[in-house]
Parts: sequence; structure tokens; C-alpha cells
Amino acid sequence: MRIGLTYDLKLDWMARGLSAEEAAEFDSQETVDALAAAIAEHGHEVEPIGNLHALLPRLVAGARWDLVWNIAEGYRGIGREAQVPCVLDAHEIPYTFSDPLVCALTLHKAVTKRVLRDLGLPTPEFLLVETIDDLAKLRLEYPLFAKPVAEGTSKGVDRTSKITSPAQLRATCERLLALFRQPVLVERFLPGREVTVGIVGTGDAARVVAVLEVILLAGADAEVYTQRNKEECEQLVRYQLATGAFADEAEALALAAWRGIGARDGGRVDLRCDPSGRLSVIEINPLPGLHPTHSDLPIMATLAGVGYHELIGAILDSALRRVGGSRPS
Repeated sequence: MRIGLTYDLKLDWMARGLSAEEAAEFDSQETVDALAAAIAEHGHEVEPIGNLHALLPRLVAGARWDLVWNIAEGYRGIGREAQVPCVLDAHEIPYTFSDPLVCALTLHKAVTKRVLRDLGLPTPEFLLVETIDDLAKLRLEYPLFAKPVAEGTSKGVDRTSKITSPAQLRATCERLLALFRQPVLVERFLPGREVTVGIVGTGDAARVVAVLEVILLAGADAEVYTQRNKEECEQLVRYQLATGAFADEAEALALAAWRGIGARDGGRVDLRCDPSGRLSVIEINPLPGLHPTHSDLPIMATLAGVGYHELIGAILDSALRRVGGSRPS
């Protein structure tokens, strides 16, 4: 098959004037090269395309692909992760990972939490702060946790994100509103164990790759999986696979969220425990990072004995089953 590859390259956006933090969600050339090589190893012809701005003129010129492997994050707008899937749907070109509805829904963390509540799944109570005056509506007990409502890669999450006083909450919300120009999600802080659950597949065929526990080391930002902790994970974080009844509970909750939200092919569900040890859904990531050694999904797959080549093949198989395609012999 001829497979196109859509992505937002970090260096491209920084060359346009974005800061390293603004471009934090975008992919490195190393990730793109590793992904292209892994897809090609499964017998396909891979054609790098790039971001939405590179995709559009190619489509206008008549270019088509049997499948597009899409990891494009998009840049502007609350539904930016849905932009490439929307364009590909309009041109009837199948692609990996979730559809526009799921990509837009999961990027907006507050709307995701409302859907999770409707599904009967546990998620921390929250307040959406669109203007600083919304803080007058707060009825949650401290400590709290504040972050931009529509960012990934822990953008906007630092050691000040755990909130212990009204003054700190106001200052943090003012800063995040000004910096990210989007609402702030304020939710009850969960102090317990944190895991991310890797999933491959769609619907009833979805299965858990592993349950990865995040353990912060000395020198890390305490209690919070901050952007700094993620970026410097080799020095600040120890990852280990959860096992036993705790892992079973995490798997069941993550799969219920994944299937309930309608996510496809591969991704992660982030969970954290409250003071009593009860797990809640924090976020759903339908476009997982795929750096072979630096992204959570490949890290947990490796720890579980699943190589990068095998992980990419499993995601590809899920997409091909959905669209009625097959791997070349």
C-alpha cells in the first residue's frame, strides 16, 4: 500500500517563530523517521507529507494515498487535532487514529469530562474558568489542579499547577488565561498513584498494551507530571509496569473510557488515584506520541516486551481492518 504520513514538525514551527514551549506538542524529525521506517518494514511505500499546509496543495493537485498515517497535531483553534482528519474525510482518504469528533472532543478536557460523567465513569470534579470572574462559582475544596483546557504534552503544567489557596488559584488562572488564550480547567487534585494505559485497537477489538506507572524521582517537580518532568524523563522519572488487581482495575476503566468515547487504533488513557486509592480518568489521548524511546506508549510497550516495529504494526492492523485493507504479503 501507498501510505502518506502527516505530522507537524517541531523545527518547522520554531522556524516560523514559535517558542520551544509553543511547539512542545509537535514531533521531532527523529520520530518521523522512525515511524516511516517502521511502516516501511511492514511492506508499505511511505510518503512523508507534513502538516496541514503541506497536505492541502497536494490534494488540490490530485495526490491520493491508500491510507494516511496521521499524527498531525495542528496549531490554531480548539479543534486543531481534528483538522487533518476533517480534510481527509472530505477527500474520502482513510487514515489511522481517531475521527474529527473524537480528536476535537478529547482536546477539550472539560467537554471530555462531561461525556465521561454521562458514561458513568469517574473523573475529578471541575470548574471551567473562561474569565477570572468564573472563580466566584468555585465550590471545590483545596487542593486543586489548574491547566489549560486544550493543550497536550503537559503544556502549561508546572510546579505551580497544584493549587492550595485562593490567591494562588487566581494568580495561576490569570497567568494561564493570558499565556494560552484559552479557558483554564480547575479540578480537584488527586494525590495518589498516576498511570497511563496504552491501548491498541478499536471498539470491542481494543486491548491494553500495558499500564505504565509514573514515579517521580528526586529532583523532579514534586507530585505533578509537569512538562519539565516529561521532557527530562530520562533523569526525573522512573517508569514501571503496574501489575495485579490495581492494573486490572486501571485496564477496565481505561477500556471503558476508550470505547465509550469512540477512540480508534491506538492511544493512551491517563488515570490517577484519589486519597482512598480510587482511580479516575484524567485525560484521553487519541494521538499518542510515537518517539521510540521518549514517548509513553512506546516506553510501556518496550517494558511489556512489545517492540516498536510490533507496536506500529498493531496500530496499522487496526486501521486496515476498519477500512477493509490488508498488509501486502
